[in-house]
Amino acid sequence: MAGLMDRIRGLASLFWREVAKFGAVGGVAFVIDNGLYWYLIHGPMSGSEVKARFVSAGVATIFAWVANRYWTFRRRRQPNPARELAMFVFINVIGMGIAAGCVWVAKYMFDVVEPTPLFVVGVFGTVLATFVRFVAYRFWVFNVELDEDPAFSHDQELVHPEGGHPAKAAPTAATPAAEKVRQSPAGQ
Repeated sequence: MAGLMDRIRGLASLFWREVAKFGAVGGVAFVIDNGLYWYLIHGPMSGSEVKARFVSAGVATIFAWVANRYWTFRRRRQPNPARELAMFVFINVIGMGIAAGCVWVAKYMFDVVEPTPLFVVGVFGTVLATFVRFVAYRFWVFNVELDEDPAFSHDQELVHPEGGHPAKAAPTAATPAAEKVRQSPAGQ
């Protein structure tokens, strides 16, 4: 039981900085997303609320990727940025689907047609999608272990207790190069 409590404390310690930065990036992305959505549903995309949600979420996603890659998770960036970007986009498509899905359910299943209630539902969907995104970013997109910092070492064992970091389970020919990138100051 003491081992489990140590792991829980370690997990909380590991996440607090990332959560704070992610929250700041998310706050700005939230304003971009919902400000643009409000503008679109009251102007150029009036009557196309679901499409407007996808457009606003797409713009906010571009901002979020840049901010999360170079600030929030800068020490966890993968050595292969193309793979990281593909995973980020995939996770964000899921997040956009969650946010737009909430608007779709409200509009087409519950016959909500007024822009203000649809906006509130869109905000709820964005909050739900944000939670999903953080978990996915942290464990699947920006998941390089911070071996250099003892406070962060073995962090992947909290998620993969049977073998540590999944990338370490099957070494490949690219592993030495990836290690050099991760350990170099430029790779951080």
